[in-house]
Amino acid sequence: MTYENILVEKKNSIAYVTVNRPRVLNALNMATMEELRAAFTDVKADPSVRVVILTGAGEKAFIAGADIGELSQHNPVSAKEYTHRGQSVLDMIENLGKPVIACINGFALGGGCELAMACTMRLASENAKLGQPEVKLGLIPGYGGSQRLPRLVGKGIAMQHLLTGEMVSAQEAHRIGLVNEVTPAAELIPRAEAIAQKIIANGPLAVQYTMEAVNKGMEMTLPEGLYLEAVLFGVACATEDKNEGTKAFLEKRPAQFKGR
Repeated sequence: MTYENILVEKKNSIAYVTVNRPRVLNALNMATMEELRAAFTDVKADPSVRVVILTGAGEKAFIAGADIGELSQHNPVSAKEYTHRGQSVLDMIENLGKPVIACINGFALGGGCELAMACTMRLASENAKLGQPEVKLGLIPGYGGSQRLPRLVGKGIAMQHLLTGEMVSAQEAHRIGLVNEVTPAAELIPRAEAIAQKIIANGPLAVQYTMEAVNKGMEMTLPEGLYLEAVLFGVACATEDKNEGTKAFLEKRPAQFKGR
């Protein structure tokens, strides 16, 4: 598929997805969201891809937010549909079954911060700025910010950031648990690739089931989450990968996982 607003490259079992609208700081319009939907649908179905690295083009922004011009045209009915469509893309990314590493290389504001929060983990360059400034426009987050931010950093800190709309530095985002690591800009993608290769060395079904256990378990009581974990552990034990992994361990050799 040919994309106008994003770039997609696949190599070494990694898909690189880059939002490519640097002249508007990679702002998200619905056309870009639908291209992201198509790209991640393709990635999900491609067995050669094990990890996704998501970033923004240029040196200033990951994604600086929504396309305000497009957003300003909505009425209540169209705005609700607009939000649901965007949320569905982020839900697909969060539950892709393959890890998605956000490489935040500059501003990640509004929808950009929300997109990063839907990813499996977040790495930030030292110059990154993150925030949910929707209240400054008389709006609230529409792509999951009011839900994912408290789950990541806790209710009190999330309330502070959501209600003030202030940006935070990469270092502060790391302190509160919004990003996993902060790196120099030049090391951002290489660090993500290093993490990706460690994941790729593991059983793909085990990675998928672990993500499912965490994502679904977060919405459950502890007993329900433990039950889900036990069920998925049982499913993992029925795979060829489990047989290969345990055999390789006993034979003191690297495992050759097949994802089945």
